Amino acid sequence: MNIVALLTGRGNNTLENKNILPVLGKPLISYPANAAKKIDIINYFYISSDDDQILNVAANLGYKKILRPKSLASSTAKHIDAILHAVEYMKINDNIIPDILIVFLANSATVKSEWIEKGINDILKDNSISAVVPVYQEQDHHPYRAKRLNENGSLDTFFDFKDIEVSTNRQELEPCYFLGHNFWVLNMKNSLYSENGQKPWTFLGNNIKPIIVNECFDVHTLDDIKRSERWLRNISI
Repeated sequence: MNIVALLTGRGNNTLENKNILPVLGKPLISYPANAAKKIDIINYFYISSDDDQILNVAANLGYKKILRPKSLASSTAKHIDAILHAVEYMKINDNIIPDILIVFLANSATVKSEWIEKGINDILKDNSISAVVPVYQEQDHHPYRAKRLNENGSLDTFFDFKDIEVSTNRQELEPCYFLGHNFWVLNMKNSLYSENGQKPWTFLGNNIKPIIVNECFDVHTLDDIKRSERWLRNISI
C-alpha cells in the first residue's frame, strides 16, 4: 500500500514568505514536514510549490520536489487542482499511485504525529471512510447564529427557521465543528475524484471522520506566528 505525504504551499502570499518564516527558530513548514516524517508507515514524501525557497527547505527535510505551474499558484487557484497536479506527477514520474494521501498545508504548525497516525489507521480499519480530518468545536460561530445581507441591505438569516427551534444560548445549540485546515488524510478510493463529496471541499468525499482537537489553525498574519509559538510551547510542557 502506498501511503504518501504531500506538503503544499505557494510562494505568492499576502504575508511574504509565510511558509518559511521562523517559528521558534525553525521554518514554519518544518513542523508539518517533521510530524509526517515520524510516521513509519508513510512510504513517500513530496512537496508541491511554485517557490524555490519552499521547495529547497522541504527538500532538506527529505521531501521530493514537485514544481507547481504558476497557473496553480495564484491567489485564485484552487487547492484541489494543485493536489491533482501533484498526484499526476507521482504517477507519471515515479510510477506511484497513492492509496492514502495525506495533504499538509505548509502554513500550519499545529500538527501532531499522533493525529496523522490516527487518520491513517482509521482508514486502514474501515475502507468506506473517504477522509479523516482534524476539527475543533466552535459554538460562537455556529451557522444558526450567522447573518447575511438581503436584497434590501438588511441582516437576514441563512436558514428558514419556521420549523426549527433555535436558542440564543450557544451551549444549547447542536455541536458545531470547523475543519482545522492543517492536514487531510484522503482515502484515494473514494475521496479525491468523488462526484458527490460534501461541499465546498468535495475532494474529501462523503464519509468524513473527525479527529476532534482543542485547537488547530493556519498562519495568515504575524500574530498567527506568535500564536503558533504559544501552541508549540504548550504541547511541549
